[in-house]
Amino acid sequence: MSIDFKPEYMQLSVLTAALQELTPRDKRRKDPDLAVEEWIAFAPTIGVKRLQMSSALPEELADIPPEAMLDPVADHLNVLKPFDKSRVKRIESALKASGVTFSDIGYFDNMLIGDAKLRKIKHDWMVKLMDAAVALGVKAVCGFVGRDVELDMDQNLEAFEKLFVPLLKAAKERGLEYRVEQCPMPGWNTTDNWHNNIAYTPGMWIRLAKIAEKNKCGEAFRIHYDPSHAILMGQNTRDVFQFLKDQGYNHLIGGFHVKGQVSNPKGIAEWGYGGQTCDRGDRSGGKPNPDIRKQSAAWLKQVVLCTHELPGTAKHDPLAYLQNRTVDWLDHQLAARELLKFKQGVANVDLVVEHEYPDARIQDPKKLAPVLKGSIAFTRSIDEAAANMIALQKVIESQGIKVQGVGREAYRS
Repeated sequence: MSIDFKPEYMQLSVLTAALQELTPRDKRRKDPDLAVEEWIAFAPTIGVKRLQMSSALPEELADIPPEAMLDPVADHLNVLKPFDKSRVKRIESALKASGVTFSDIGYFDNMLIGDAKLRKIKHDWMVKLMDAAVALGVKAVCGFVGRDVELDMDQNLEAFEKLFVPLLKAAKERGLEYRVEQCPMPGWNTTDNWHNNIAYTPGMWIRLAKIAEKNKCGEAFRIHYDPSHAILMGQNTRDVFQFLKDQGYNHLIGGFHVKGQVSNPKGIAEWGYGGQTCDRGDRSGGKPNPDIRKQSAAWLKQVVLCTHELPGTAKHDPLAYLQNRTVDWLDHQLAARELLKFKQGVANVDLVVEHEYPDARIQDPKKLAPVLKGSIAFTRSIDEAAANMIALQKVIESQGIKVQGVGREAYRS
C-alpha cells in the first residue's frame, strides 16, 4: 500500500553556555533570573525556540575557579536562592512572551568526586535543579556521571550504584530523565587518567543501565549523545548506534548535543589518541601545579588531538568522515533514525547545538548572533535532509520501487 511523504524533524535547541555573558556576571549576581529572561528573548533572534538552560555552581560553592577550566561553564539558572512561585511565574511569563520552551536543564559536574563534602554540594545542586525542572514543566536534566580518580573503573561501578543511583531515583520520583553526556573529560584533573567520566562509551552505558535497572530506576537513565566525543575516542556514530542496537539498548539515547570535532593529524601522529602525557605544565614535582591556572594545561591530553567544531563551521571533508576524524553530520542524522528507538518519537527528540569552538567563543552578542544563527540553520537543514531522505525512501518502497545504493555500513573499515 502506497504511503504519503511524511518526514519527521527533530527539535532544535541550543545550550545557553554558547554565550555566557549575554547577561554580565555582575548583573546576574544581583538578579539571577535576568540571565534566564535575556536568553529567552535572545533565542528567537538566532532562529531557535528551545533552550537547554545551563547551570553551574556559583562562586560561593564552586571547587574549581573559571581560570582553571578549558571551557568555563555558564551559571544562567541559579538555584542558590529558593526557586519559589514568584521565580517560576517570572520565567514562565518570559517563555510565553517569546514562544520559547526548555528542552532540558544542563549541569555538568563530577558527581562521583571522592570528597564527600564536595559531592554533597554537587548532588544537592542537581536535586534543586530537578525541582526547578518540575516547577517549569521540563522533562529532563542533563550532566555527567564523573569519576572518583582514587578508584579503578570496577570500583567506580560500585560507586555509581551507591552514590549516583540515588540521583536517578530522585529523577524518577519527579518524572524526569537524567541524560548523561559521554565526554571522557581527560583534562578534568592533572593525573594520567584519561577517562574521568565513567559513562564515556557504550560498553559502560550498558553496564550503568543494568545497575539502574537492578535498582528499579532504569527508565530515568538516558544518554545525551555528543558525536564529538566519539571522534575524540576514534569511534564513529553509526558503529556506536549499531552496537547499541545489537545489544538491545538502542533506546538509551534520549537527546543529542550537536557538537563536532576536527582532528589534528600531526597531533595524533605525535601523541596518539592518549594525548600529550608529559611536559604539559599542569604538574610540578610530582604534584598538581600550585598555580591553579596552570592546571588547565591537563587538557593537552585532548586538545593536541583535535578542536571542537561548531556545526557548519568546518569544511566539508569526505575523507575525514571515512577516517572518523570529523563528524559526518548527514550520516549522524540518518543513523539515529535507522538504528535508534525513541519512546516519544523522532519529532520529540532534541538536537541541542553546543558551541565550544575556541576561536569563535565571542562574548559580544551582536557578533556571535549571526554565527549561532548560521550553525542552527545548518543543523536544521542537515536534520531535514536526513528526514526527507528516509521519508522519501519509505514512499518508494511502499510502491514496490527499489531504493538504490548501499549506504554507509557499520563496522566497515
